[in-house]
Amino acid sequence: MPIAKSSQGPKLPRSLTISGKTYFTDSWTNTPDSIISAITRRLHLQPSHPVFLARQLIESHFPSPIYAHHNTLSPIVTIAQNFDSLGFPSDHPGRSRTDTYYINKETLLRTHTSAHQADTFRQNASDGYTISADVYRRDAIDRSHNPIFHQMEGARMWDRQKVAGGDIAKSIWKDIKLMPKNDIFVDDPNPTVQPKRNPLQESHSIDEVEAIVAHMKRSLEGVVVDIFSKATQAITAAKADHQIPATPREPLKIRWVEAYFPFTSPSWELEVFWQNDWLELLGCGVVKQSIPIAAGVPTQLGWAFGVGLERIAMLLFSIPDIRLFWSTDPRFLNQFSTLGNIKPYVPFSKHPACYKDVAFWLRSSSGAAGGGVSGAGDFHENDVMELVREAAGGLVEDVSLVDEFKHPGTGKRSLCYRVNYRSLERTLRNSEVNEMHARLQELLEERLGVEVRR
Repeated sequence: MPIAKSSQGPKLPRSLTISGKTYFTDSWTNTPDSIISAITRRLHLQPSHPVFLARQLIESHFPSPIYAHHNTLSPIVTIAQNFDSLGFPSDHPGRSRTDTYYINKETLLRTHTSAHQADTFRQNASDGYTISADVYRRDAIDRSHNPIFHQMEGARMWDRQKVAGGDIAKSIWKDIKLMPKNDIFVDDPNPTVQPKRNPLQESHSIDEVEAIVAHMKRSLEGVVVDIFSKATQAITAAKADHQIPATPREPLKIRWVEAYFPFTSPSWELEVFWQNDWLELLGCGVVKQSIPIAAGVPTQLGWAFGVGLERIAMLLFSIPDIRLFWSTDPRFLNQFSTLGNIKPYVPFSKHPACYKDVAFWLRSSSGAAGGGVSGAGDFHENDVMELVREAAGGLVEDVSLVDEFKHPGTGKRSLCYRVNYRSLERTLRNSEVNEMHARLQELLEERLGVEVRR
């Protein structure tokens, strides 16, 4: 087969076949085989898997027929679906090849479940919905980040043409009266709208937005109470099994923090005080009216949220490393069964870490970037992470920048990264770590054009 070469990366075939469909490659193609081969895993659909159980728990708070649940949507979407339909600016960092896996210039692996939001609004099949799916981002390597993870988003909409007298606010407040109240401490000091920080959309009335936001916060607070009640009960039960004295249980505390998202306004993040720290749990807000207008349902308005399923599963089951979700080891998988039997994860092994440093000089024309849009030839830290994954697969626990130096004479810059090689399932041999590290050094020079300092 004829071979093409992307602007940064190995030689590529002229086309890729993914899930039975063929896509032509071009200079934007940067999705490695390791990512393509994992597309079929779909952890959120595997019964008893912790990601599946996290999805199941959240879905239970959004019952049919009001909410429809979409869990099998294809991960391959267009730029229009992933970015344009949601109002992402043309220079947004997420559009860059350093942040996103592209199949070709027009097609990519979705970076969020919101890539399907406009299509779901356009179908107009239910008043609300949830979407759960695998999403893909070029990212750092550590215990809480993986290039493939799982999100759930949901939305609840009301139609001005369908509610009595067109009074959405009145209809929503009527619904709120039927919703259970949550007996928790809630820190919510800011007004619903704030002209500069959290503005009201021109096409919305303040009465409508006050009602929509009240419904959203009551709904999501209920989800949080359920998650953390189950997590606390599991930890307490585990301590009792091991005859460890239970610590005094603090009342659950949550707070609403003003935020910015391209596709909602006003917007918030919901944080929970957990194990002596505030933990960001989810993002939400009032749907930008431009989205339902573009989807052909201009009289609908409502709220939407998004949450990471791995984060919820890590809380529910006390799972310390995101790589564990991808394990096929029965010693991991057999620890989970149903939502009625939630227990903290019990480590089945702890293997030693092996740290190795790799230092290199950047090309004189390169800038060291931790984010943002980069042009051809620029250095970006995410490119290093991708090469570590190519060289070592899932055998790296984390990678961190430990030193940065600028030569006083030449002005050249040197970076040093520390790679922590550690398997979750076995002890790595020195010889195989040395082989992986040597391969990483070769890839850095070959793909990024840097000069490795040996």
